[in-house]
Amino acid sequence: MSAYRPTLGRLPIEQCVDWGVRGCPRGYERNRPLNSELPGYRITRQIGTGAGSKIYLAVEMSSNKQVAVKHVGRESPEDDRFIAQAENEYSVSSKLAHSCLRQSFSIHRLRKRLQLRDLLLVMEYVDGLPMERALPNRLKTFLALFTKVARGLDAMHQAGFLHTDIKPTNILIAKGGTVKIIDFGQSCPTNHRKERIQGTPDYIAPEQVRRLPLDQRTDVFNLGATMYWVLTSETYPTAIRGPDVHVGINKAKSRKPIAPIERNSKIPLALSALVMECCRDNPAERPADMGQVVARLAVVQKLWMQYRESVRSQLQLAPDSPVNGESQPAQNNEGTQPDENEA
Repeated sequence: MSAYRPTLGRLPIEQCVDWGVRGCPRGYERNRPLNSELPGYRITRQIGTGAGSKIYLAVEMSSNKQVAVKHVGRESPEDDRFIAQAENEYSVSSKLAHSCLRQSFSIHRLRKRLQLRDLLLVMEYVDGLPMERALPNRLKTFLALFTKVARGLDAMHQAGFLHTDIKPTNILIAKGGTVKIIDFGQSCPTNHRKERIQGTPDYIAPEQVRRLPLDQRTDVFNLGATMYWVLTSETYPTAIRGPDVHVGINKAKSRKPIAPIERNSKIPLALSALVMECCRDNPAERPADMGQVVARLAVVQKLWMQYRESVRSQLQLAPDSPVNGESQPAQNNEGTQPDENEA
């Protein structure tokens, strides 16, 4: 039975609340200052927040296409870094063209008395949820989603850029398994050395903390740490800790990372090994690029399908055997237990 959805006339209420009694979008009135500064678009409502920014849903009047608009205001010198990140996001994402990378279409700089007052970034609208709120609950889904993420990052690397801040909140999952990597504010060219530490403590690579030159293996680490969290619900022990790397650096005490398979024996050994290799301290010991990550994920998928087929065969040939669940067998060589319901 489908969930009850209250209606107004023939329309669901959620499709009516943005319109006033005179047919004018309430969002338009509420956001009139931004609408007046962004000709050709109608901003309807706020849909999210970012680093020093607010995200709005808007409609391009000429095409009736929905877009997202990031608004960054400058109220003090502390806001300059958020302005710089938005500028950087446009500079990078406007040069990218891949189905798994969110595009930026235009940037609008609003000035008052010769000083930058507001910045508006018009971006592709993605009707989805961050991965931290849309976790894959089957191995097949996990592999499909992260293969798409890796391919999107590979396309970014081929264009000469790194993301450097891959984490669950920067991966959106939409209907049908659509994946969009977002937030290119910390992106940089390959082999770039940053002047200050940038990144998210729970996913940051050692070379980011040490301010060394960054390459595609930096994104490999960030992706590995993200996969680790999704698989285990625990964060990988990175080189720093703390809620904000911009307010002092806390060097983490070394603690041995626990492999995903040690936390959950049903995780395939090949997948657990890949995640741990992605998170190696030495970049030379990680997969060299996202192409290798995609290939390794494909191997995990192949091994898993072979394993499932062998389980099905055993169930069909010997329905009363221990494999059917009367006793607990030993793990197979992929590091999983034969549970026909796990996928």
